[in-house]
Amino acid sequence: MVKVIASSVRKGNVLDLDGKLCVVMKAENIHPGKGTPVTHLDMRRISDGVKITERYRTTDQVERAYLEDKTYNYLYEDDMGYNFMEPETFEQISVPKEILGDQAVYLQENMAVNISLHEGVPIAAELPQRVTFEVTEADPVVKGQTASSSFKPAILSNGLRVMVPPHIQAGTRVVIMTDDGSYVERAKD
Repeated sequence: MVKVIASSVRKGNVLDLDGKLCVVMKAENIHPGKGTPVTHLDMRRISDGVKITERYRTTDQVERAYLEDKTYNYLYEDDMGYNFMEPETFEQISVPKEILGDQAVYLQENMAVNISLHEGVPIAAELPQRVTFEVTEADPVVKGQTASSSFKPAILSNGLRVMVPPHIQAGTRVVIMTDDGSYVERAKD
Protein backbone atom coordinates (compact mmCIF):
# COMPACT_ATOMS: atom_id res chain seq x y z
CA MET A 1 0.00 0.00 0.00
CA VAL A 2 1.12 3.52 -0.79
CA LYS A 3 -0.03 6.54 1.21
CA VAL A 4 -0.83 9.61 -0.92
CA ILE A 5 -2.43 12.95 -0.09
CA ALA A 6 -6.13 13.18 -0.90
CA SER A 7 -5.74 16.07 -3.37
CA SER A 8 -3.57 13.90 -5.67
CA VAL A 9 -6.26 11.21 -6.11
CA ARG A 10 -7.66 11.05 -9.67
CA LYS A 11 -10.53 9.29 -11.44
CA GLY A 12 -9.67 5.62 -11.98
CA ASN A 13 -7.36 5.35 -8.94
CA VAL A 14 -8.05 2.49 -6.55
CA LEU A 15 -8.02 3.20 -2.81
CA ASP A 16 -7.96 0.83 0.14
CA LEU A 17 -10.60 1.88 2.69
CA ASP A 18 -10.31 -0.38 5.75
CA GLY A 19 -9.33 -3.40 3.65
CA LYS A 20 -12.03 -2.86 1.00
CA LEU A 21 -10.93 -1.75 -2.46
CA CYS A 22 -12.78 1.20 -4.00
CA VAL A 23 -12.34 2.62 -7.49
CA VAL A 24 -12.61 6.42 -7.76
CA MET A 25 -15.40 7.44 -10.16
CA LYS A 26 -15.07 11.20 -9.61
CA ALA A 27 -12.50 13.28 -7.71
CA GLU A 28 -13.09 16.96 -7.05
CA ASN A 29 -10.91 19.40 -5.11
CA ILE A 30 -13.01 22.16 -3.55
CA HIS A 31 -11.36 25.40 -2.36
CA PRO A 32 -13.93 27.46 -0.47
CA GLY A 33 -13.34 31.16 0.19
CA LYS A 34 -13.03 30.48 3.90
CA GLY A 35 -12.10 27.30 5.68
CA THR A 36 -9.95 24.35 4.69
CA PRO A 37 -9.89 23.00 1.12
CA VAL A 38 -11.45 19.55 0.79
CA THR A 39 -11.32 16.67 -1.68
CA HIS A 40 -14.68 15.13 -2.53
CA LEU A 41 -14.42 11.51 -3.80
CA ASP A 42 -17.23 9.48 -5.39
CA MET A 43 -16.18 5.81 -5.34
CA ARG A 44 -17.55 2.36 -6.09
CA ARG A 45 -16.66 -0.55 -3.82
CA ILE A 46 -15.23 -3.25 -6.06
CA SER A 47 -16.45 -6.25 -4.03
CA ASP A 48 -20.18 -5.44 -4.20
CA GLY A 49 -20.53 -2.36 -6.44
CA VAL A 50 -21.90 -0.10 -3.67
CA LYS A 51 -21.30 3.62 -4.30
CA ILE A 52 -19.53 5.55 -1.54
CA THR A 53 -18.95 9.29 -1.17
CA GLU A 54 -16.09 10.46 1.03
CA ARG A 55 -14.80 13.91 1.88
CA TYR A 56 -11.19 14.46 3.01
CA ARG A 57 -9.12 17.51 3.81
CA THR A 58 -6.76 17.94 0.85
CA THR A 59 -3.77 17.19 3.10
CA ASP A 60 -5.23 13.96 4.57
CA GLN A 61 -3.43 10.70 3.74
CA VAL A 62 -5.30 7.94 1.89
CA GLU A 63 -4.06 4.46 1.00
CA ARG A 64 -3.72 3.63 -2.68
CA ALA A 65 -3.90 -0.07 -3.52
CA TYR A 66 -1.06 -1.69 -5.46
CA LEU A 67 -2.31 -2.49 -8.94
CA GLU A 68 -0.77 -4.05 -11.98
CA ASP A 69 -1.53 -1.96 -15.07
CA LYS A 70 -1.41 -3.70 -18.44
CA THR A 71 -2.44 -2.68 -21.92
CA TYR A 72 -4.95 -4.99 -23.58
CA ASN A 73 -6.58 -4.89 -27.02
CA TYR A 74 -10.39 -4.95 -27.18
CA LEU A 75 -11.81 -8.00 -28.99
CA TYR A 76 -15.60 -8.30 -28.55
CA GLU A 77 -18.55 -8.11 -26.17
CA ASP A 78 -20.53 -11.12 -24.89
CA ASP A 79 -22.97 -11.94 -22.07
CA MET A 80 -20.15 -12.03 -19.49
CA GLY A 81 -18.71 -8.62 -20.36
CA TYR A 82 -16.02 -7.20 -22.63
CA ASN A 83 -13.22 -9.44 -23.84
CA PHE A 84 -9.66 -8.19 -24.18
CA MET A 85 -6.38 -9.81 -25.30
CA GLU A 86 -2.86 -9.10 -24.05
CA PRO A 87 -0.90 -8.34 -27.27
CA GLU A 88 2.35 -10.15 -26.36
CA THR A 89 1.11 -13.30 -24.60
CA PHE A 90 -2.31 -13.48 -26.38
CA GLU A 91 -3.84 -14.18 -22.95
CA GLN A 92 -7.54 -13.20 -22.92
CA ILE A 93 -9.49 -11.67 -20.03
CA SER A 94 -13.13 -10.76 -19.60
CA VAL A 95 -13.94 -7.42 -17.96
CA PRO A 96 -17.40 -7.10 -16.31
CA LYS A 97 -19.69 -4.52 -17.92
CA GLU A 98 -20.02 -2.36 -14.79
CA ILE A 99 -16.26 -1.64 -14.76
CA LEU A 100 -16.44 0.20 -18.09
CA GLY A 101 -19.93 1.59 -17.41
CA ASP A 102 -21.06 4.28 -19.83
CA GLN A 103 -17.60 4.52 -21.43
CA ALA A 104 -18.26 1.23 -23.22
CA VAL A 105 -19.86 3.09 -26.16
CA TYR A 106 -16.37 4.27 -27.17
CA LEU A 107 -14.92 0.74 -27.49
CA GLN A 108 -13.65 -0.10 -30.97
CA GLU A 109 -12.18 -3.35 -32.25
CA ASN A 110 -8.43 -3.61 -31.48
CA MET A 111 -8.49 -0.46 -29.30
CA ALA A 112 -5.66 -0.40 -26.73
CA VAL A 113 -7.16 -0.09 -23.23
CA ASN A 114 -5.24 0.16 -19.93
CA ILE A 115 -6.68 -2.36 -17.50
CA SER A 116 -5.78 -2.34 -13.81
CA LEU A 117 -5.56 -5.77 -12.19
CA HIS A 118 -5.55 -6.45 -8.45
CA GLU A 119 -4.29 -9.99 -7.77
CA GLY A 120 -5.16 -10.96 -11.37
CA VAL A 121 -8.75 -9.64 -11.25
CA PRO A 122 -9.66 -6.69 -13.52
CA ILE A 123 -11.01 -3.83 -11.40
CA ALA A 124 -10.60 -0.68 -13.51
CA ALA A 125 -10.20 0.23 -17.19
CA GLU A 126 -8.96 3.41 -18.79
CA LEU A 127 -9.79 4.14 -22.43
CA PRO A 128 -7.67 6.39 -24.65
CA GLN A 129 -8.49 10.09 -24.15
CA ARG A 130 -9.53 10.56 -27.78
CA VAL A 131 -11.34 8.25 -30.19
CA THR A 132 -12.30 8.66 -33.85
CA PHE A 133 -15.78 7.89 -35.20
CA GLU A 134 -17.65 8.53 -38.41
CA VAL A 135 -20.68 10.84 -38.41
CA THR A 136 -23.67 8.89 -39.78
CA GLU A 137 -26.29 11.65 -39.46
CA ALA A 138 -25.89 15.42 -39.20
CA ASP A 139 -28.53 18.14 -39.30
CA PRO A 140 -28.28 20.53 -42.25
CA VAL A 141 -26.69 23.93 -41.66
CA VAL A 142 -29.14 26.71 -40.80
CA LYS A 143 -28.46 29.87 -42.81
CA GLY A 144 -27.35 32.81 -40.70
CA GLN A 145 -25.75 30.67 -37.99
CA THR A 146 -22.44 32.12 -36.89
CA ALA A 147 -19.68 29.59 -37.35
CA SER A 148 -17.70 30.58 -34.25
CA SER A 149 -19.88 29.39 -31.40
CA SER A 150 -22.82 27.43 -32.80
CA PHE A 151 -22.97 23.65 -32.79
CA LYS A 152 -25.49 21.21 -34.28
CA PRO A 153 -26.42 17.67 -33.19
CA ALA A 154 -24.91 14.69 -35.03
CA ILE A 155 -25.12 10.92 -34.59
CA LEU A 156 -21.91 8.85 -34.69
CA SER A 157 -21.40 5.32 -36.05
CA ASN A 158 -21.56 3.98 -32.45
CA GLY A 159 -25.04 5.53 -31.98
CA LEU A 160 -23.80 8.33 -29.71
CA ARG A 161 -25.27 11.80 -30.14
CA VAL A 162 -22.74 14.67 -30.02
CA MET A 163 -22.68 18.37 -30.83
CA VAL A 164 -20.44 19.26 -33.81
CA PRO A 165 -19.61 22.50 -35.67
CA PRO A 166 -21.87 23.41 -38.63
CA HIS A 167 -19.30 22.43 -41.31
CA ILE A 168 -19.34 18.72 -40.28
CA GLN A 169 -21.42 16.56 -42.67
CA ALA A 170 -22.50 12.90 -42.60
CA GLY A 171 -19.57 10.68 -43.59
CA THR A 172 -16.96 12.92 -41.91
CA ARG A 173 -14.66 11.25 -39.37
CA VAL A 174 -14.39 13.21 -36.11
CA VAL A 175 -12.30 12.97 -32.92
CA ILE A 176 -14.28 12.73 -29.65
CA MET A 177 -13.07 13.02 -26.02
CA THR A 178 -13.95 9.87 -24.03
CA ASP A 179 -14.24 11.81 -20.74
CA ASP A 180 -17.32 13.83 -21.69
CA GLY A 181 -18.20 12.89 -25.29
CA SER A 182 -17.28 16.32 -26.64
CA TYR A 183 -16.15 17.08 -30.20
CA VAL A 184 -12.44 17.88 -30.55
CA GLU A 185 -11.66 18.15 -34.25
CA ARG A 186 -12.14 16.64 -37.68
CA ALA A 187 -10.02 13.46 -37.97
CA LYS A 188 -6.81 13.90 -39.95
CA ASP A 189 -6.88 10.44 -41.55
